[in-house]
Amino acid sequence: MRNFTIYLVLLLCLFASKMLAQGPSQKGEQTEQSFEKQAKNIASNIENITKEEKSELKKEVDAVNDQLANGTITKEEAESKKNTLAQARAINIEARVAKEQEKLEALVQKKVDGQITVVDSTGRKTFVIPAMKVINSKNKKEKRTTSQFVLAFGANNLVTDGAVANSDFYYWQSHFFEWGFTYNTRIFKNDNLLHLKYGFSVMYNNICPTDNRYFVPDGNNQTNLEVFPYELDDSRFKNVYLVAPVHLEFDFSGNKSKNGKPGFSTHKGVRFGIGGYSGFRIKSKQKLYYNIGDDKIRIKTKGDFNANDFIYGVSTYLGYRETSLYLKYDLNPLFENNTVDQNNISLGVRFDFN
Repeated sequence: MRNFTIYLVLLLCLFASKMLAQGPSQKGEQTEQSFEKQAKNIASNIENITKEEKSELKKEVDAVNDQLANGTITKEEAESKKNTLAQARAINIEARVAKEQEKLEALVQKKVDGQITVVDSTGRKTFVIPAMKVINSKNKKEKRTTSQFVLAFGANNLVTDGAVANSDFYYWQSHFFEWGFTYNTRIFKNDNLLHLKYGFSVMYNNICPTDNRYFVPDGNNQTNLEVFPYELDDSRFKNVYLVAPVHLEFDFSGNKSKNGKPGFSTHKGVRFGIGGYSGFRIKSKQKLYYNIGDDKIRIKTKGDFNANDFIYGVSTYLGYRETSLYLKYDLNPLFENNTVDQNNISLGVRFDFN
């Protein structure tokens, strides 16, 4: 591809010179012929290098075949020698051609920089190839879809009988943590207000029971809080979920970029999102920490605890730039068959990093 590009530029330059140069004098013709001659010589050198190296490789391979026919080497040794010889010739071709390519690039650059001109019979320049700069820059057109890394954490609890007051769980010790990745797509081509935000997240919901209690599944698919026989230093029940959140986001960053020109910057002003999530439970774990005399006991129990395998809920956030106040609520109860429904609710801070 690199060789093809160089040759293409070279041909275009030659074509432009012939089409635009009118009435060149002998001096001008000699200048153009000098350029063409140098270019043709370089191209010829590249072709000859390839032919020479392939010819030499053929001679070397024939010699190896003769050794194989005479029985002086085995078939495996012959194949190994051929591969080694082929690699060596390939390296030679690459090194020799690279030098010729450098010469060709330098010659073409002189051409496009206007250092080669055509003059008329009076000595005046009748055409000068304008100087050009080849810029290898990134596309500066603003993207309609961007991506973010999401990080959120805060307080977590269970809503029982429609209320979170007088909860059976500590308010500050119970917490949630979430991380994930999202895509943010501007809905309208020429307006920056509405965005669709979607992706995936891993949610960790922790609750800490009060009054020295812990969760105990019974034989009737119920999960109940019971008093632990020893004084607990910590009782913690954690559920981990993989979910796919989707939000409609109102972004008030405006329709101008940071330099004041028309554009569609995101996460530069006030943002409001509303939507929901759905997914499934990855695991559940209960941790109990307590002491018996001088012995520190740590019990970690994994199981389903009759928790729902699937999760779905609603969520919303309101903030400025990348920081938001974040609220989410599970529409299905934590435990699948408990007589009293308890739904998880979380309130915290959310960060969307571009």
